[in-house]
Amino acid sequence: MGVKDVIVQRLQNVCAERQMTYNALANSAGVTPSTVYSLMSAEYRDLSVVTLKKLCDGLDITLGEFFSTPEFDALEQEIQ
Repeated sequence: MGVKDVIVQRLQNVCAERQMTYNALANSAGVTPSTVYSLMSAEYRDLSVVTLKKLCDGLDITLGEFFSTPEFDALEQEIQ
């Protein structure tokens, strides 16, 4: 599983825990719903740190809290 997949999975989990729809996340983060839905798509591979920060703000968590999971710790090194 790649970093983008882990980010999407983490966003899905946090939204599910908070019973928050992607539209509600977009509204609270100040981004368009299409931004969130595109991010969740397997075809969309670009993700800016600024957008992720906005989504974390909308979820009322820090970037540190977002990335502080075993799934991120277990990611393979990108440089081989």
